[in-house]
Amino acid sequence: MRLRDLLLTIATATLIGGCSTDNTSGGGVNIPNGYMAISISATVEGSQFVSGDCIGLYAINYNGDATVGMTTTGNQADNVKYSYAGGKWSSTSPAYYRDAKTAVNLIAYYPYIDDIKQISAHPFSVDSDQSKSSAGSNLMWGKVSHVEPTKEAVVITMEPKMANLELTIKRGAGWDSGEWERATKSAKVCNTITEVKFNIATGETTPADKSSDITMRSSDNWFAAIVVPQDISASTCLFKVTVNNEEYTFNLHENLKMEAGRKYAYEMTIPKRGVVVESEKLSGTIIGTRYSVNYDNGQMSETVNTKANVFDGNYDTFFASYDRSNTWVGYDLGEPHVITRIGYSPRVTQPSRVELALIEGANNADFSDALPIYIIKSSATERVMTYADVTCSRGFRYVRYVTPNDKRCNLAELEFYGYKSAGDDSQLYQLTNLPTVVINTANAQDITSKEVEITSTVHIISQGGTHLLTDTQTGVRGRGNASWNFEKKPYRLKFSEKRSPLGAPAEAKKWTLLSNHGDKTLMRNILAFEVSRRLGLAYTPFCKPVDVIINGEYKGCYQLCDQVDVRKNRVDVTEMKKSDNSGTNLTGGYLIEIDAYASTTEKVYFYSKHGTPVTIKSPDDEDITAEQRKYIEDHFNTMEAAVFAGNYTDASSGYRKYLDLDSYLRHFIVGEFIGNTDTYWSVYMYKQRGDDRFYVGPVWDCDLAFENDYRTHPINNTDDFLYCGKSSGASEAVNQMNNRIIKNDAAARAELKRLWSWAKQNGIDATSLIAYIDETAALLEESQQLNFKRWPILNQWVHMNFQALGSYEAEVGTIKSYIQQRVTKLDELINK
Repeated sequence: MRLRDLLLTIATATLIGGCSTDNTSGGGVNIPNGYMAISISATVEGSQFVSGDCIGLYAINYNGDATVGMTTTGNQADNVKYSYAGGKWSSTSPAYYRDAKTAVNLIAYYPYIDDIKQISAHPFSVDSDQSKSSAGSNLMWGKVSHVEPTKEAVVITMEPKMANLELTIKRGAGWDSGEWERATKSAKVCNTITEVKFNIATGETTPADKSSDITMRSSDNWFAAIVVPQDISASTCLFKVTVNNEEYTFNLHENLKMEAGRKYAYEMTIPKRGVVVESEKLSGTIIGTRYSVNYDNGQMSETVNTKANVFDGNYDTFFASYDRSNTWVGYDLGEPHVITRIGYSPRVTQPSRVELALIEGANNADFSDALPIYIIKSSATERVMTYADVTCSRGFRYVRYVTPNDKRCNLAELEFYGYKSAGDDSQLYQLTNLPTVVINTANAQDITSKEVEITSTVHIISQGGTHLLTDTQTGVRGRGNASWNFEKKPYRLKFSEKRSPLGAPAEAKKWTLLSNHGDKTLMRNILAFEVSRRLGLAYTPFCKPVDVIINGEYKGCYQLCDQVDVRKNRVDVTEMKKSDNSGTNLTGGYLIEIDAYASTTEKVYFYSKHGTPVTIKSPDDEDITAEQRKYIEDHFNTMEAAVFAGNYTDASSGYRKYLDLDSYLRHFIVGEFIGNTDTYWSVYMYKQRGDDRFYVGPVWDCDLAFENDYRTHPINNTDDFLYCGKSSGASEAVNQMNNRIIKNDAAARAELKRLWSWAKQNGIDATSLIAYIDETAALLEESQQLNFKRWPILNQWVHMNFQALGSYEAEVGTIKSYIQQRVTKLDELINK
């Protein structure tokens, strides 16, 4: 079978017969007259079955309103085999309903297994040789609950339980014309887990200890294999490729956490073994910032301290640009060269001014396509050349040294080495172990507005420099409220088409770059999102730490993150159309935000009858109709009124009719556990079509969490929940709503206690969270060092800080100490 998603249609037909005797089906099974046999026909989205494919089906009866437990045998239907041949499905022993009233759960899986060892933990292995076919490795599972006996077809949507690895290999240096095409090529997945314990009742899989290489199927220079979802550490061999009996390995440059049903695609460039390319010192036309500064009179000049000085071999002459920032010097090499080495020497008496300087290459004269090839991470020695090897395989015509911020491009000498070649993108340069985001704005404009987008080229370099995403028409602007006033600015990216950068679940145009400037651990949002995931909120924003370059200047460690909006794998509600103005269509979906900043933005917003400011996020300003705006405002007022009504605790007619209690409580626990002062200053809520309830989430804006706000420090010394603090909500009504639900609704309080007890058994504990913090700190180590050279604030109070500890390690220690105390404190507050 060749498929990713499988739709299995269960077609039922009543057998007509007498009242006193049994009929015999074509498969030889006695079926009482009047019962409905279950036959199947399977359709596949995006692929098709082939003759010989077999599916297993179970039917489990309901007993009243409860399903009977699934067992290996003794169900209504036990592992019934259906085979595909001649365009049809058939079974020699069809399944059937017990009677005309008893509902069933239907569970199907692929591929069929003749001998099920154990329903809860059947061993399933992917094939170690998939060179000819991977069909037998494509484990899939689906379930439909509470199916009433019916003549109508029942559809089971099958979920893939394995992952897909793909590798494309490219010709590298040294292969003669036609030689690469004639070469024999094969590939394997390296020593990967090949077995899972498969729970047929739930569809869950657990990796086992069995592992081996997997031979991949191939087509020209493309290879693929179905593998067990698993975690693989950075530096581990992922692929072994053999070309003409020479073996090449592909090692991961960052941790890989596979998920079922996802494809992970990689590229690898294969140079011919034994080929040596000679590098030489390069020269070209000197290019760079026009005006220098004459230190004798402070005036701009074109005759003293000019850019030509950096190529004259004299340590006592230097370039000093008139402007203090956004200046540079380099070469036009005439045609592309692969740079293999650079050399530099700082201006005498100014050795620190090279720290954080970037070396870039480009093939457009305006450097709009520039990529980094090296960053100088520390001061250099005067009157000597400091050399560094370059590991970037792309060839560049234009190369340059870009000054760090406020350093006047002070440089005594600059050298480039390399060889003439267009090169390739098999190995690009990352500033650290984190992905690098490069933004080159049109005409190198500064990003100064939250409203006006600047068309830019954006590169995202990841996987140790082996993967590149480029979008040449990305709109870039500022974002944020208080954070936009920081010296380290946050940004919003809008790609020209939908993309999934860095393995993000959502495909979208809009993404954010969070600066985390007031958070000296650079991880509070990351950690808050991890807490949200562990607490099981329906949607937690995707995020990855990255290094950011804008127009050749290093900007620091950022967090590439989802933009909170409506779409699959974000807020997954029905997206409204302008025509959805009546009936059920008018009821959703909507995304709103209780937003203390609502009146300061240009978004569509309203104040509720109780004075709560609410911004409408989706539909957006350009698309929302008057009917839609009125509906969501009225419905929010209805929900709010229900919370303040006299009978608000009534299970059927009270506030729970309009507010989903489960999502509200999970969101509440996240906010209180992480100690986020802004939890109720900004609250996202969404409403699905045909559902009267508002759901709370996702979690967002957590840079003040984990003891990072002087207004609430020390959080664990207070005698009440954080939300009870002064000015903690966007309105007084928000605080009162929380009180009525958390403190005055006994049923909600009981559910809160149950959820908190569950949370402590499912990852909300000091031991595992501190381990996660240590892992994240290790991941950020190299990047944070550069960040705090660019933004030396470790000894400063920033934003709402209550302390300045002077070191990254001490700042991380604050979070760990807080978490150790917070579990105990919430035990006290929730259970009293």
